[in-house]
Amino acid sequence: MTANEILVLLLIALPLLGCVLTLAAGPRLNARPWLFAVPLVVVTWAIAMVVVFQALTGAFGPEGLEFTFYRWIPAGTFEVGVNFAVDNLTAVLLIVVTTVGMLVHVYSIGYMAHDPGRWRFFAFLNFFMFSMLLLVLAANFVLLFVAWELVGLSSYGLIGFWYRKRSAALAAKKAFLVNRIGDLGFALGIFAIWTIVGSLNFSDVFTIFPEKAAGGEIPAWVLTAVALCIFAGAVGKSAQFPLHVWLPDAMEGPTPVSALIHAATMVNAGVYMVARTNPIFVQSSTAMVVVAGIGIFTAILAATIALTQRDIKRVLAYSTLSQLGYMFAALGVGAYVAAIFHLLAHGFFKGLLFLDSGSVIHAVHGEQDMNRMGSLWRKIPITHATMLVGALAIAGIPPLSGFFSKDAILGESFKFGFYWVWAVGVLVAALTAFYMFRLMGKTFYGPSHVDPQVADKVHESPRSMTIPLILLAIPSALLGFAVGWPPEHGLFATWLEPVFEQAQAALGHEPAPFEFFGVDGALILVSVTVAAVGMVVAMRLFGFRLPGHDVSPEPGVVERWTRRLHPLYVASAAKWWFDDINHAVFYRFGGVVARAAWWFDTNIVDGTVNDIGELVRSSGRGLSHIQTGRVQNYALGIALGLLAMAAAFLVMAVR
Repeated sequence: MTANEILVLLLIALPLLGCVLTLAAGPRLNARPWLFAVPLVVVTWAIAMVVVFQALTGAFGPEGLEFTFYRWIPAGTFEVGVNFAVDNLTAVLLIVVTTVGMLVHVYSIGYMAHDPGRWRFFAFLNFFMFSMLLLVLAANFVLLFVAWELVGLSSYGLIGFWYRKRSAALAAKKAFLVNRIGDLGFALGIFAIWTIVGSLNFSDVFTIFPEKAAGGEIPAWVLTAVALCIFAGAVGKSAQFPLHVWLPDAMEGPTPVSALIHAATMVNAGVYMVARTNPIFVQSSTAMVVVAGIGIFTAILAATIALTQRDIKRVLAYSTLSQLGYMFAALGVGAYVAAIFHLLAHGFFKGLLFLDSGSVIHAVHGEQDMNRMGSLWRKIPITHATMLVGALAIAGIPPLSGFFSKDAILGESFKFGFYWVWAVGVLVAALTAFYMFRLMGKTFYGPSHVDPQVADKVHESPRSMTIPLILLAIPSALLGFAVGWPPEHGLFATWLEPVFEQAQAALGHEPAPFEFFGVDGALILVSVTVAAVGMVVAMRLFGFRLPGHDVSPEPGVVERWTRRLHPLYVASAAKWWFDDINHAVFYRFGGVVARAAWWFDTNIVDGTVNDIGELVRSSGRGLSHIQTGRVQNYALGIALGLLAMAAAFLVMAVR
């Protein structure tokens, strides 16, 4: 085994070791339950950076690093090994998972300092890191699916961490059940791939499947069905319509959970998986359109809901849904590099925003309602400054990272002929800027509505929480300039070109030279303008009060607009009634159907079987009376039987 292979194995082994040690010794570590978990994750991050550097500099060769740790399932012609692979796409995911994961671990030292179950929390965090790294490094569909389910299991434990709180327990159950729906489709897709290809190793599937599709050996409807089954798993894990309902409720978990799992890493698993299986998706234009359609619809749906939410974490949760929709829209139009770049940028600035929200909640003693905040920017200046960076980045304001990644998605959607994706995406950009600066206004700049008993105690978070905020703010601000410019020929595009070269050739997408004073410049101008308009409108509506300068409108303007748009406001605040519809269809109506099925099974199916059995038992009990054991009785029975037979023959003879 080579040194590089050992490094890859350590990426998986160290977080798992941290989980085991924390579970074993955590209760006895008193105030330092992170003693094993955090250092081991820091070492994991350092090893990951070595692996990333080697991958992105070509040290692993054009095909990357791939090896088999051991044979897992040898069963005739079906064989599955514990196979791992590292290429440039894997390297990008390693950057996000390990960097954000490490900073979340450090942040949690301060955030969870007074929670009595914090040792369980750090054990679950380590287990999640193990599961997510296993998912990213897996080189076959079986191992990927195992890691996929382990990620779901760790998510269940972290969402329901405060299990004595009923809403948290229900949110964990909801996330687990909704994800199983998507996972069923994913499993069916894996079965179909095995049937068609005869192997589940990525290297075999991504070579043989396109060859059979090109040779006409696979019907078009099968190509579409396989791709959509795989996409079903991504829809569940990345919370896309109609399986989006679990993610906002998952905010019941501690804020570091929201940052790690439901903003920066776990929800990106679906995007990664669709990008990884690009040789399958490009064989079906129908599947590509469905991916783009589901993505951009989720983006606009979630953005409209985020406009009216009062809980600071729920605004960010719906923002996550919307940004993931952007990524899937990019994958659907064939803008693979733009999608993964947005995944990378989003991982940093959304992780930053969630950790900032946790710092705000910590400062105001657990309050999450933005209507009970305001004028906090002086009291928590580091949190305010870093959250402003995150808000500008997600709004797509240049020169922050979100501008580069979002503009790349919109630009390529337009240039590839998906004008409807571009138009909806531009509207989503305006709404994103609006709801993010609504959040900033209500939290930091507007008049204070903080509880008077809390207002005097508001203070900045400890360094264990603010240092991760500063470190995440740096890539949120500078990542675009560092690797994303120019969009089609920058460093990031060069990294991922070998991964998506086959897909781009199949789609006929050739990167054109970037023209700042051409179509590209016009598209940039449109996207920046709508984002700036959304930001300025929010600043006017939600009371930005800075020293010596008040730009807030006359009192009551928000209330007047709310009354004018009351039906839309109610629909948005009610999350377009998706939870109510699901409750009515699956709980109420589904409960009636289930009870009717239970009655039919109990009374008709089981009743029929039980009645037949009772008839046999009753007949047996009746006939048992003639079994006396006396020879005389048996002889008499035989004689009577003979007489009856003779009488029957005589009657037949007379006729």
